[in-house]
Amino acid sequence: MSQPQFRFRRLRRTQALRQLVQEVHLNSADFIWPIFVEEDIDTPVAIQSMPGVYRFPEDQLAEQVKLAWDAGIRAVLLFGVSTHKDSCGADSWAEQGLMARMIRAAKEAAPDMVVISDNCFCEYTEHGHCGVVVADDVDNDKTLVNLRKQVVTAARAGVDMIAPSGMMDGMISAIRDALDDAGFSHIPVMSYSSKFASAFYGPFRDAVDSNFKGTRASYQMNPANAREALAESMMDEAEGADLLMVKPGLAYLDVLAAIRANSQLPLAVYQVSGEYAMIKAASNAGVIDEKAVVLESLLAFKRAGADLIITYFALDAVRWLSEK
Repeated sequence: MSQPQFRFRRLRRTQALRQLVQEVHLNSADFIWPIFVEEDIDTPVAIQSMPGVYRFPEDQLAEQVKLAWDAGIRAVLLFGVSTHKDSCGADSWAEQGLMARMIRAAKEAAPDMVVISDNCFCEYTEHGHCGVVVADDVDNDKTLVNLRKQVVTAARAGVDMIAPSGMMDGMISAIRDALDDAGFSHIPVMSYSSKFASAFYGPFRDAVDSNFKGTRASYQMNPANAREALAESMMDEAEGADLLMVKPGLAYLDVLAAIRANSQLPLAVYQVSGEYAMIKAASNAGVIDEKAVVLESLLAFKRAGADLIITYFALDAVRWLSEK
């Protein structure tokens, strides 16, 4: 008589059997690769807290986009490191500003690449906050006025997707109206709909050379609030978001799963700088297998419900998957 306690192991006996019944799979189309571009530099600048990640000169952006395309990656997320910062981030909506130049260069390099702009102001403001600061806090509605201008400029430059990350109330409705009114109703919006005021962002501030001081807790989400995160995402869906996003990743798999259970929209997750840095540090210390841990973490995102993964490991992951 067969022993029922062994029934699961029958399908784990060989690698071929395990692959045959594997529930979640990774492929290159899952990944979005973030790229940092800095004005007024001639050679790549290594980001010390994120080994293997660089701020690239503008004239090397095309090369990096082509590299990603040839590797099989079909979407990039562009971050500008501006040297023309002011109190409101006006360079981000200038027709010849850094954001517009990056988009044009990326589209020219790989016309079929999905070029996504990170639509925020923290990289373009002297104070490093995500909008217009009034009385030591970000003014929601004044920021929305500028965000409307920024996304229209990005659309005119040829962007394929808008990704607002500032967590302003009403930002999706404001963006959708601005794009539609300017004749860009075909441009989709991927909302950073559940973005937490997280300690995992630390290395990102090095990446964008931010002078940020203080906290973003008045507009980013409390890490303790899962129900609020779901409500935020459902509101953004109602306002017209085409995709939703959870940021950071591993510490918020419950939020990712909850949104997946309540929305049919495509769902993205951002494996942020701190997650990347921790894996790199542990790998460099010889205490984990970097490849195995990265791929396991990416599978966790897919298992929890993500369709797309924004990760600094994108190029490595594609290479590792091709070797399997």
